[in-house]
Amino acid sequence: MSAFQNPSSGFEAIFSTLQNAEDAESTLNVLNILDELLSADTDHRIHYMISKGGSEALLSALIKNGSRSSPDYTILLPILYLVAKVGQKDCRIGKKAEEAGAVLLTLNLLKNNIQHAGRAEAYLNVIQVFAGSVSTSKHIGSNQGLDIVYNLIARYTIKNRQTIKASIIAFAALLSSKDNICSAVTKGYVSGLLLLYDEWHSKDTNHSATEILQALLHCFCKIARSALGRDNLVSHGGIRLLYHTTQTYLLNKCQESLIESSVQLMRSCLPKTRLPLTSDQSAYRFPLPGRQHDDLDMVATSDESNGDDDDDDDDKVEDDYQEAQSKDYDNDLETDLNTLCLRPATDRPKELLLQYSRLCPELSHDFLEQLDLNSQESSSSSSSDDETGHCNRLPFDSSRPEKKTPEFLSQTEKGTSDQTKSAPCPLKVKDFYSHTGINTRSGGTKTGETREEANSSLTDDEQKNKNEGNGKCYNSPMTYLIDIHGHDIPYHEPSMYRAAALKTKSVPGFSTLAFPDFWGHVPPPGNEPMAPRKPNIQRQKVLEDIQRFLNTDIINQVVFDLEDECLQFPPAKPDSLRFFSSFECGNLRKAIRVRRYEYDLILNADANCSQHTQWFYFEVSNMVPDVPYRFNIINCEKSNSQFNYGMQPVLYSVRDALNGKPQWCRSGTEICYFRNHFCPVRGRLRTTFYTLTFTITFKYSEDVCYLAYHYPYTYSALRAHLRLLNRSVDPSKVFFREQVLCPTLAGNACPFVTITACHPSKSYTDIHQLRDRPCIVLSSRVHPGESNASWVMKGTLEFLCSHDPIAQALRETFVFKIIPMLNPDGVINGMNRCDLNRDDLNRQWCKPDPVLCPTIYHTKGFLSYLSSIRRTPLVFCDYHGHSRKKNVFLYGCSIKETLWQSGSTFDTAALKEDPGYRTIAKALDRIAPAFSFNSCNYLVEKSRSATARIVVWKELGVLRSYTMESTYNGFDQGIYKGLQTRTRELEEMGMKFCHSLLSLTVDTRALYGRSLINHMNPGHNVLDHKSHKQGFELDLKGCMANTCAEGGAEGQRTENKTARWCHSFTTVKSPAPSSDNTDVY
Repeated sequence: MSAFQNPSSGFEAIFSTLQNAEDAESTLNVLNILDELLSADTDHRIHYMISKGGSEALLSALIKNGSRSSPDYTILLPILYLVAKVGQKDCRIGKKAEEAGAVLLTLNLLKNNIQHAGRAEAYLNVIQVFAGSVSTSKHIGSNQGLDIVYNLIARYTIKNRQTIKASIIAFAALLSSKDNICSAVTKGYVSGLLLLYDEWHSKDTNHSATEILQALLHCFCKIARSALGRDNLVSHGGIRLLYHTTQTYLLNKCQESLIESSVQLMRSCLPKTRLPLTSDQSAYRFPLPGRQHDDLDMVATSDESNGDDDDDDDDKVEDDYQEAQSKDYDNDLETDLNTLCLRPATDRPKELLLQYSRLCPELSHDFLEQLDLNSQESSSSSSSDDETGHCNRLPFDSSRPEKKTPEFLSQTEKGTSDQTKSAPCPLKVKDFYSHTGINTRSGGTKTGETREEANSSLTDDEQKNKNEGNGKCYNSPMTYLIDIHGHDIPYHEPSMYRAAALKTKSVPGFSTLAFPDFWGHVPPPGNEPMAPRKPNIQRQKVLEDIQRFLNTDIINQVVFDLEDECLQFPPAKPDSLRFFSSFECGNLRKAIRVRRYEYDLILNADANCSQHTQWFYFEVSNMVPDVPYRFNIINCEKSNSQFNYGMQPVLYSVRDALNGKPQWCRSGTEICYFRNHFCPVRGRLRTTFYTLTFTITFKYSEDVCYLAYHYPYTYSALRAHLRLLNRSVDPSKVFFREQVLCPTLAGNACPFVTITACHPSKSYTDIHQLRDRPCIVLSSRVHPGESNASWVMKGTLEFLCSHDPIAQALRETFVFKIIPMLNPDGVINGMNRCDLNRDDLNRQWCKPDPVLCPTIYHTKGFLSYLSSIRRTPLVFCDYHGHSRKKNVFLYGCSIKETLWQSGSTFDTAALKEDPGYRTIAKALDRIAPAFSFNSCNYLVEKSRSATARIVVWKELGVLRSYTMESTYNGFDQGIYKGLQTRTRELEEMGMKFCHSLLSLTVDTRALYGRSLINHMNPGHNVLDHKSHKQGFELDLKGCMANTCAEGGAEGQRTENKTARWCHSFTTVKSPAPSSDNTDVY
């Protein structure tokens, strides 16, 4: 009974008896007791036994009984068994054995018992656990242990297979030391193991030696951890042997473990191949003010900017990696309460903020006169392409030097701004009709091509229709196509898009329009489910890549090169695809034909740097119909992708567009994303690239198709869209003003939009109410590759300009300040992450450079100006895209949640914090099917301290400062579950975000009223998708606290509004929340 009460004394008694036993019978009894104790609840008891000195006691017994001239194996074998069993759980067993002298003793006993299979197996099992320590493994190897164990690995036999297996496993354990790997390579053991593997594989017809083959593969994996070992495996035909054996394993499901091990081994052994480029640097170079052009090659972008966007670096799929990332993420959380609470001083004097007063025209004294003037101009003017009527340039700081636009950037600005449709235009649509039956000749439409030459390219029937049909006269084939094949696309006019593109300045000087952007597109009519993943598709693709390495019949023909003019417009070949990407937002640097229907594609890095390859957008033509083409994008950088989880690239067919279906559709089969064997041209920290592979089967022979990572949204499309919105609004009801925030580095205008309601009269009350409206500031597209953010913004803009009664109510309540594209230069030049300054603009908010980061500098300046005039925004939201998560969700900021999540010892219960930061997320969870409340978080990370979300929250005091993330892929919840996102859902999300702002208004009953739900008419019960069940009333108190905090009469008025709003809400909801709900989560 006492043994149960004090188990430690019981174990100590057993160990003492074991060490002091003189007769065999007593020793065997003790060993049997230990065996029984360790047979049940093994892990717990073994670890407890180790903590009480069990390993040392067993090693002492091993030395005592093994040192005898004639060891008694009836005692020694049980001791060896227990040492092996306990040693597997004792990470220091090797060190302990080495210090006790048991390592060399065991090795000598093995050497003396090679002819006794049973004894040899026991010794091998002990050597295996001893070799778990690298230093012990090296010690064994230096005493000829590697040679002794290798000689026990026999050729194919049906005898003593357990001993052979034990010897192979022990040999693999000894290879944990790199010195032993070098010794094995030098002594030719690698080639010998390959011969043994081949022999065991070829003679094992009944699959009875699977465990031995698996053990040999484990040896090869250990060898492959060393560069010398990998080279030796490759030079002795290891990859070829493994490839051929794997082909036979694929025919038998029982050999699955061998297949997986072989594939992973071959992947690790494939020699690193440098990308077939002249340089890792981007093909686009832009001279930066104040920096030497020669310094660009020396730039190494930090690993931090390789993350997704504002908040997504911790979303990895692999379990082990996810756990490690979770720990790093917790360590990244800000734990200093002073850092979280203290508000930093402004980064510029207040005198410089006065320049932003022009961005608040609703506050000007002559507002009504300007409104009347604009209304008259709007009603009497046509759709002129001149932008000066509603865009004013921002006066720069006196301290900022005047920036001159490089001469080569203005190459596309040929002609005047008032150019008519009939005038010759230097910006042409890419020659698509040569592949559609409308034009029978090949070759691109050059900038200088005459109208007569273009007209002669039409077919006889269409030329006849063009000249005779309805007596119409067309200025160009494009005008004819628009008239005959044009599709009514809301808020899109090809002529206006071309006019906007003419003013767009790019680094290479684009002179071609991509057809989908020019022609326009509508969402596909039906849902697009996530693509099913074919079983073992990644394994299949990896094996195909290995086959490429082994075979010598690879074509390896460069068919497109962005840096070679001869390969940008190559002559058409009957058996090869043609590629093109020299247009706005386009990204494809090089295309290499590797097999008849397979192409390797290399993306262009962000301008002025050598990283950030994810976004792609290119044209492909000259295809054969109904033939599967495989495309391999071989220089992707992210470690995982939603392409592994149902996401497809998007495809646009020109022929379908001309047939009345101008749609970007999800397309592609056999899609997977995996690590490859390519490496940079020049060494750098990131040495691994990933391959995105997908197969496209084209429907038509004479067609031009466009492939993209996601639905493209160009800068020119934004400019044209804003012009059309300005034309569509009623100026007597909607105040819509587009201005220029600032010019970008390349000289493009950064649009700034103000939207609110015009007051109905000139009375003091109406004018004062307009000037008293809180501001909502929205921004988007700071990362150029996140085109989904622009589609969300498009939905927001169109809704706010609509006749919808909710939009009217929002306009009457708020003033919306919108910067729809913070990084125009990056978008224009097909970049993924950075601006032309090679920096991630969303990491520059703390102290943005006025010259190198003008859009961030002036956006922050405008927000600071609002704060200085006591109009701190009620909401700030930056729209982003997320490449590793599904659904749409918000990231915000909370001191209490950050401290709690980080494990801080600070008593968060005593900390008062307004919970209004959750208001919008809860409202969206109620009304937006695409929104996931469970994916939201409100943590403040150290690595994000310079992002818009945290800087606006911390420095400017905006309680509801958010990043809204939209998936590239689709949804895993609610009514959209299992579907990929389309532009329709993204635009809907922009509208729903506006709806959620009703939760901040004086009367929130509309948010819960059936009239709103019926008015939205989503075709489903919007209340059924909720992912969060907590009541909304927790956020009522202090919902407009940050505005109230500004003080003065304005703050008092807002406070009164809040009180009335809470009262109106409590008449709908029951009962009212208690007074301490501000501290409830």
